[in-house]
Amino acid sequence: MEDKIRLPEKKTIVLAELKEQWINILDNFAQAAVLQPGQMVVLGCSTSEIAGGRIGKASSKEIAAVLIDPLLAWADKLGIYLAIQCCEHLNRALVVEQEAVRKFNLEPVIVMPALNAGGAMATVAWEKFTSPVAVESVQAHAGLDIGDTFIGMHLRPVVVPVRIDVNCLGYAHLTLARTRPKYIGGPRAVYPGNI
Repeated sequence: MEDKIRLPEKKTIVLAELKEQWINILDNFAQAAVLQPGQMVVLGCSTSEIAGGRIGKASSKEIAAVLIDPLLAWADKLGIYLAIQCCEHLNRALVVEQEAVRKFNLEPVIVMPALNAGGAMATVAWEKFTSPVAVESVQAHAGLDIGDTFIGMHLRPVVVPVRIDVNCLGYAHLTLARTRPKYIGGPRAVYPGNI
């Protein structure tokens, strides 16, 4: 029998299907965003929205637990760093690995996410990361925003939308982005292709 979560308004999520959909999203995003080893990806994730609820009102560690292992395996396979955004109750601080703090010269802050102050995904990331550290901000190379959590403040300028074959995870709206360097110069400037 498949694990299911009963949701508000008689909605249901089959966790095995959610996991499969998530793995597909990650693989397609990596390819479409042309992610490179050593880059940082920020994830903003409302498990409430995935479950069909209102952001911040129905956090689910069950859903976060289904998403975290494929996310960690994906990041490890690609050689990228993750930054998991907390909710607005922690001013959208992020959970990163200690190694990312050193590599990107990030400034740690003292806080630990909890289900109702940080959100389910950040809480589960804190539990699963090898050496979790909270930081106030990052300038990531790309990002996944699940449930309109607004990750833009943690992306480098210039942000470019990324499209794949799906635009939701569970019941949550999905927005994907990558960044590119700024174009500079005037009318005589010449630019390389494929940026």
